[in-house]
Amino acid sequence: MKTGRLLGVVLVLQVLLLAGQWFGGTGYLTSANAQITDPGRDRSQMIDELKSLNAKLDKIIALLDGGNLQVKVIQPDENKGKAAGR
Repeated sequence: MKTGRLLGVVLVLQVLLLAGQWFGGTGYLTSANAQITDPGRDRSQMIDELKSLNAKLDKIIALLDGGNLQVKVIQPDENKGKAAGR
């Protein structure tokens, strides 16, 4: 008797699910809207970024060519007092 009731409940739920898909359509679903890309705008943004990058590289090159670069090496605390193993 229990199996018959369970089978009946499953059958009713499947019928409701099928009816919802058949008659409900896309009432609760949203459609996907793709945006069309603008290649001209994208290229313009890439060119602007490349110009910015080139300006930064020019500053670095000028600094290196000028010879005014000083580098200070600071060893971690764990290596103080130990001889270099190179």
